[in-house]
Amino acid sequence: MNVKAAIFDMDGTLVDSLMVWDVLWSKMGETYLKDKTFRPSAEDDKKVRTLILADAMNLIHNNYSLGKSGEELLQLTNDFMKDFYANTVTLKKGVREFLDYCKAEGVKMCIASATAPDLIAVALEHCGIENYFSKIFSCAEVGKGKEEPDVFLKAWEYFGERLEETWVFEDSPVAIKTAAKIGIPTVGIYDAYNFGQAEVKELATEYIADGESLLKLI
Repeated sequence: MNVKAAIFDMDGTLVDSLMVWDVLWSKMGETYLKDKTFRPSAEDDKKVRTLILADAMNLIHNNYSLGKSGEELLQLTNDFMKDFYANTVTLKKGVREFLDYCKAEGVKMCIASATAPDLIAVALEHCGIENYFSKIFSCAEVGKGKEEPDVFLKAWEYFGERLEETWVFEDSPVAIKTAAKIGIPTVGIYDAYNFGQAEVKELATEYIADGESLLKLI
């Protein structure tokens, strides 16, 4: 790998957090349906994970008639996730050591996440890794999810390095496919709670498999 700049996803890549969706669906089901077993369809569950959170909650409201509006679901979700990121979320194995390595090697680092910027900040501070990253890029601020390349292009332009020396670290097949389409090399990262792991492995330039960590790249 020839890396001068690294664009990191947060959930499922740096932090072990994707189980939060299963807990959130149970909370919504209990709140609105008196049914903790509520789950959206596999297609919708997959889709919301790369959408802007407001768009994701509008989708859930419209498709399942939960709450009075998408805005109501968004408020519930924001409150729930803020507590989770402030008190529960943990780093994935090897992440801190890998960030230390990148810092020592002079690799520029930023975050590019579908999560809202205030929640990203809470999670990074809770895990003690906020000082590794010079910039946070959120799909919520860009206005498009990772099915579009905008957030990656903004991060690349910010760094100003050659495209082939700017790497994207992701656990989502949607995001990896998007990055690959614009020529950014990728590191695909296994996460037990994400969809499409076979596709992640197939599409990524480098792959971190189950039981491995980012330290594999050192």
